[in-house]
Amino acid sequence: MATTRQAGIQPPESGPAVSQVPDIAVIDDPAVAASAIDPIKAKILATLAEPGSASTVAAAIGLSRQKVNYHLRALEAHGLVTLVEERPRRGLTERVMVASARSYVLSPEVLGNSAVDPDRTDRLSSRYLIALAARLVREVGELARRADQQGKPLATLSIDTEIRFGSAQDRAAFTNELAETVRSLAARYHDESSTGGRWHRLVVAAHPSPQINGTSRTSSKPERTNNPEEHHAPDREQEANTDDRS
Repeated sequence: MATTRQAGIQPPESGPAVSQVPDIAVIDDPAVAASAIDPIKAKILATLAEPGSASTVAAAIGLSRQKVNYHLRALEAHGLVTLVEERPRRGLTERVMVASARSYVLSPEVLGNSAVDPDRTDRLSSRYLIALAARLVREVGELARRADQQGKPLATLSIDTEIRFGSAQDRAAFTNELAETVRSLAARYHDESSTGGRWHRLVVAAHPSPQINGTSRTSSKPERTNNPEEHHAPDREQEANTDDRS
């Protein structure tokens, strides 16, 4: 039985508590991206998934406190770390910092005109799926950021599942049936005339699971029903106005 996981993007709750640091932040500025992928700065960011000072970071990664402070100033200038508190220590003021997110994703935007574009990619190639995934990172990253700024939820749907096909024929039959189901649902719910409507992008994708040491990857999570539990989107009145299209 296929294992199905489903989730939506949720905005952080109000307030400055450290526990509300987002799990993921999408970086779309080239200068910020360059700072985040610097090997030393990346180690500092990973260490500061939990609050720490230059001294605690230096001890964790094996650098001098002075060098850590240098990199912390650069990270702070790019908004990748934020100040949690200042506290006295041995006659000095110790600054406790925390990373702006627990992990990061680079948006294709950091590559400017060289960024991948589905419109410039062969739709019949596997790289078209990569182009779609990159566009998803760019668009949802921007929409989620706007929603967070407004303190409102962003209605999204994610379904992640694994399925093992017995043969190429079964895979082809599944593909055809899935495509027909999507066409039928789209035809039933698509409405261009409603004044309260809003465009949504639907992406359906599949690819072979990666192999590790010549063996197909299998999920280590307990099996769950292949019928995803219901995902309730926020009411339209509460949804963030993060897209100019209607």
